[in-house]
Amino acid sequence: MTTRSLFVTPLYEASLASEKGFDDFIDELHDACIAIAEDDDAGQAWAYNKGYLGYTSYASLNDLPQRDSLFADLKKKLDKHAAAFAKDLCFDLGAGKLVMDSFWINILETGGQHTGHIHPHSVISGTVYVTIPPGASAIKFEDPRLPMMMAAPTREEEAPEGLRPFVYVQPSPGAILMWESWLRHEVTPNQADEQRISISFNYAWR
Repeated sequence: MTTRSLFVTPLYEASLASEKGFDDFIDELHDACIAIAEDDDAGQAWAYNKGYLGYTSYASLNDLPQRDSLFADLKKKLDKHAAAFAKDLCFDLGAGKLVMDSFWINILETGGQHTGHIHPHSVISGTVYVTIPPGASAIKFEDPRLPMMMAAPTREEEAPEGLRPFVYVQPSPGAILMWESWLRHEVTPNQADEQRISISFNYAWR
C-alpha cells in the first residue's frame, strides 16, 4: 500500500545574503524605503485612512525602479528568481513571458499586520525582506484546500508540514519568497519594537 501526494503547493525560497556587497545593498535599500515612505503623502494618507499600522506604497506608487536605481537592481535580481521558479513550476508560457507589473514597499510598525489575502490577476507573487528585527512577524500561508475540508478533523500537532492547515515562515534580511498568486497568505502582528520592512511584487503572464 502507498500514499502519494497530489497537487502540491510550491514555495520558492532564496536569499540575497550570500551575494557580494549584500550588507551595503540591504542597508541602502532600508534607507531608500524609509525615504520614499516619508515623501509619499498619498501612501501615508491611505495607511491612515485604512487604519494600517505602518506604510505601504501599494496604492500610491508604481514606479519604484524609476525612482531609485537600487530598486531597478533589485528588480533584475528578482526577474532571474521568477524565471527559475516558473521553470520549477513547469509553466508553458508560449509566446508570452512573466512581467513584473507591481512592486511596492511595506513597513509595519509594532502591532501592524496584513490580514489574509490573495493576489488576483497575477501568476507569481512574492516578497523580499529588508529589515527583520528580533520578534518581527512571520508570513503565514494557508492550505488552499481549507474551505473544502468541511467536517474534517484537525491535524495532529506533529503533522508533517505539507499536511498542516497553516505554515509560518520566519524570514531573515535578504530572504526571497515566491508563491503562486492564488495562495492565500497573511502577515501576523509585528511583535518587534522596530519596523519590519519588506518589498513585495507580482508577476503577470503577457
